[in-house]
Amino acid sequence: MNISRRGALKVAAFGAATAAGARKAEAREKKTAPPDATGMLYDATLCIGCKACVAACRDANDLELEKSSTLYDDPVDLSANTCNLIKLYDGGGGGEAQVSFVKQQCMHCIDPACAAACMMGSFQKRQNGIVTWKPERCFGCRYCQVACPFNIPKFEWDSPIPAMVKCQMCLAKAGTTEEGQLNEVGQPACTEVCPREAVIYGPYEELKAEALRRIAENPDRYEDHVYGLEEVGGTQVLYLTSKGVPFSKLGLPELGPEPVPALPVGLQHTIYKGFIAPIAVYGIVAGLVWRTRRKSDAAGEEVGA
Repeated sequence: MNISRRGALKVAAFGAATAAGARKAEAREKKTAPPDATGMLYDATLCIGCKACVAACRDANDLELEKSSTLYDDPVDLSANTCNLIKLYDGGGGGEAQVSFVKQQCMHCIDPACAAACMMGSFQKRQNGIVTWKPERCFGCRYCQVACPFNIPKFEWDSPIPAMVKCQMCLAKAGTTEEGQLNEVGQPACTEVCPREAVIYGPYEELKAEALRRIAENPDRYEDHVYGLEEVGGTQVLYLTSKGVPFSKLGLPELGPEPVPALPVGLQHTIYKGFIAPIAVYGIVAGLVWRTRRKSDAAGEEVGA
């Protein structure tokens, strides 16, 4: 198929017009956590790596057991059957400060990239700020996986009706309200079972104040930074780490304060709104193909004559 230069310019012009229409949506005000936002605070100095939270999370969310190459139910990374994981950092060289555990799960970003990337609105932020996934709106594009700066959402590859799996702070499987409903104990399973209270659940503003208080009262114990206060516009899961163990060593990426969705959300949601742009582009291309084929048929008839 040969498309003329004029035809190609038409397609390009349409794309430019669509992008221009999205510019208004690109300019977004910085989002803040909702007034009733809840969250978690994980203190790496208190975690003993017992993984009680991993088992409790699996039970609360009806996830299947996993088997690594060495131990039964010993997941090595987040997956479609593991949405909460404890990992070990060992810096070597000896010394207590060189060894630390870290909890890996969804960060429940204040301005979540997964929700911005999801053109169908399957990923949403609830009124209390918890980021959830609605299966009836998902068609498996997995843009959320690509967009997430923490590499959290996982696709259920081995299921005929696949799901996107991640921490949803133990929202009830059945009878979940639009506002979000926690499990029977009134808090996520991981925080309820932690024997050291290394991870706690509560109002977001109170957790922020608690994290800052711990650093101020124990400057020799903690790195002078609460991870999640500023990163990617803020997250509702906050982290504290031991003095001498930077967050980057625990696998938490070094990210700036700008939310990831700042640019793509306006463009993508404008382009895909109602699938207007894809349908229009398809119509233009189909018209060009039809016209080119007509010309080819006409030229063939003349040669045959």
